[in-house]
Amino acid sequence: MTETAAPLMSPPPRRSTAIRIVPLVAARRPQRMIERAVMFYRNAWVLLVSGFFEPLLYLLSVQVGFATLVGDITVDGQTYDYATFVAPGLLAVAAMNGAIFDATGNVFEKLRHTKLYDTVLATPMTVADVAVGEIMFAVIRGTIYSVAFVVTMWILGLVGSPMIVLAIPACMLIGFTFASLGMAYTTYMRAWSDLEYVNAVTLPLLLFSATFYPVSSYGEWGWLVQLSPLYHGVVIVRGCNLGQLEWSMLANAGVLVALALVGLAITARRIDGLLLR
Repeated sequence: MTETAAPLMSPPPRRSTAIRIVPLVAARRPQRMIERAVMFYRNAWVLLVSGFFEPLLYLLSVQVGFATLVGDITVDGQTYDYATFVAPGLLAVAAMNGAIFDATGNVFEKLRHTKLYDTVLATPMTVADVAVGEIMFAVIRGTIYSVAFVVTMWILGLVGSPMIVLAIPACMLIGFTFASLGMAYTTYMRAWSDLEYVNAVTLPLLLFSATFYPVSSYGEWGWLVQLSPLYHGVVIVRGCNLGQLEWSMLANAGVLVALALVGLAITARRIDGLLLR
């Protein structure tokens, strides 16, 4: 009696990256993750505002120390007070810090240690709700930092134009970009020590994104500065503060959107396997 070989099961077709992003964007209950974060930080507000102090201290040091030594600087034929020039760059840094540190350290703790997401997925919430909710709260945290920073700039007399109000949505875009990239990186983290790589990236971005100096001061290395994701955010925010909005800033915004989509695509590709395995 001959045995009939069982037919081989063909593997399920792999979904394209675009198809994976669609359910992530169409999350139904991401606000539940935001509500949970608000409840947590209600009793731990010091942790919420911790990332705001680094750019604030830089700003105060510039206002009190460097600005008195440097005086005015000339950029593209326009003369500015040095502190007024630097402040919007640090505003972009505040938006970056608030978003990326929330999307890395906080998400990693919930993913690998407290296993919060395992509990969440036992409810009607989906993986998309978790991912989108965490990214949205990271953007909210970056926006809070940005608003507080703008108020500080106004108190110190560093607001150069009423168009500074447009810097808030620009900072939201910066936050969205770095939150998406940060969460994408978090899906590859295996230990707390991996957070050192985040610091190893954010510090050079702070120093070499035309935050403290105009890009022309870098000479032939200026093109390297323009590769920084933060640089594109700095250009937009500085233009808002100085009242110099240009059509070329749409290209800067386009770079940030493209990087955000890359981060979102990586997150969408990996998050299912991490939370549903």
